[in-house]
Amino acid sequence: METAVSTLPPPESFNFAQHLLSLNSGRADKPAFVDEQGVLSYGQLDEQVRRMAAALKAAGVKREERVLLLMLDSLDWPVAFLGAMYAGVVPVAVNTLLTADDYAYMLEHSRAQAVLCSGALLPVVNAALVKSDHEVQKVVVSRPVAPLHPAEVEFQAFCAAQAPLDKPAPTRSDDVGFWLYSSGSTGRPKGTVHSHANPYWTAELYGRGVLQLREDDVCFSAAKLFFAYGLGNALSFPLSVGATVLLMGERPTPEATFKRWRGDIQGAKPTVFYGAPTGFAGMLAHPSLPARQEVSLRLVSSAGEALPAELGERFKAHFGVDIVDGIGSTEMLHIFLSNRPERVRYGSTGWPVPGYVVELRGDDGLPVPDGEPGDLYIQGPSAAMMYWANQAKTRETFQGGWTKSGDKYIRNADDGSYTYGGRSDDMLKVSGIYVSPFEVEATLVQHPAVLEAAVIGVPDAEGLTKTKAFVVLKAGGQASEDELKAFVKDRLAPYKYPRQISFVADLPKTATGKIQRFKLRDQEKAAA
Repeated sequence: METAVSTLPPPESFNFAQHLLSLNSGRADKPAFVDEQGVLSYGQLDEQVRRMAAALKAAGVKREERVLLLMLDSLDWPVAFLGAMYAGVVPVAVNTLLTADDYAYMLEHSRAQAVLCSGALLPVVNAALVKSDHEVQKVVVSRPVAPLHPAEVEFQAFCAAQAPLDKPAPTRSDDVGFWLYSSGSTGRPKGTVHSHANPYWTAELYGRGVLQLREDDVCFSAAKLFFAYGLGNALSFPLSVGATVLLMGERPTPEATFKRWRGDIQGAKPTVFYGAPTGFAGMLAHPSLPARQEVSLRLVSSAGEALPAELGERFKAHFGVDIVDGIGSTEMLHIFLSNRPERVRYGSTGWPVPGYVVELRGDDGLPVPDGEPGDLYIQGPSAAMMYWANQAKTRETFQGGWTKSGDKYIRNADDGSYTYGGRSDDMLKVSGIYVSPFEVEATLVQHPAVLEAAVIGVPDAEGLTKTKAFVVLKAGGQASEDELKAFVKDRLAPYKYPRQISFVADLPKTATGKIQRFKLRDQEKAAA
């Protein structure tokens, strides 16, 4: 059954948590979330969200104040996030893989009044609190793994101590709803501020409009809930249509992913899977890759980095399902440029999502013609409000209704689709012509022995930029430098082939699986 897509804005008086709860008021007994330890029905979610909201108020956390949400994906995560929003409190969802120094900075930067954390992460939270000059009123611990100190309280007990809040805080659609921190690959992470309306727009325009999620879907996302991508995949989108979500606290290794695809957790067998190119490459190379008949996938999504055409084609050949590749950002909250389930062009990122406008601009700020690389700008209703306490970066990124993505793209004249060129600061000029690292990488991974590749520019003896590739071979794979150079020369313009190739065991990546080319550049500079 198709779900209706709304292009109407939410009302001025709007609380996103209340919006999701009211949409599912007739599904009290249906599973909303499933994890390794149990099932949370829509009725239980409604009650626990309202109890969490009441508990935060009773703890002295006021409207518009922040709470740091540092939790592994579990049944408690959506309760914490939506409970805060229901109370008009602002959840600051943060990456679970960072250091105590990172969390100390985030505590001070956000001035969080409470911390909601997983028991496994409590030691790093306590280390951050010691490092920080900022004090919090309460530390609430989900699934503690050790006895708690007097200043700490167990999550379920914290919620159970209060009666469910009768009605949500009277927030407006443009009020601050939540924060997400950017990855911080080029400095301190930026606190990206989103409104209550923004997840409504992404759910309507992409979750319903493009992916066409259904009430009978079981959704499973390799990207965690603290990522903008994962938040839409595993909360905003499925709850907007009454679907069921399978959550996983552990790392999305191929083994852990396949276990869930086969329905080994509470019998929940995903029909929708959201992943990233690095994960798909690892799965397709894994010896325990399930057969097509072992899974129930009807829809597969990819984001985080552009999907190499070869990966998508191999996945489709094995499972009979296309990978729908798209690009989004923390600043736009989710995907704004995407292929469609019924219209996939591998090697491209597809077409603008209805409701969004994209434009490619040259170094002079003017639009570029089809076939030429340009900086990607986006205009759409889910754009972030600002970076908290960072006016310079806010002005640089959010420009008169447009958001500068930091990506290079080319628009294809034949069908209006867009092909990824790379991050703007990763693009190379070789012999005076732009070279996309991604294009060279995507060609290298077509070689049967290559698992992953990353390409950067390095200066030669005359100071001219040449391409260098770092290659990870598959287990048991063999290839020589000359063989890979010839492989690329046969498929791309001669000036694009990598002049140097270094074979490595792995590549530096962010927690989202994006290759950190800047670390490779720094490594080369240090070795020079």
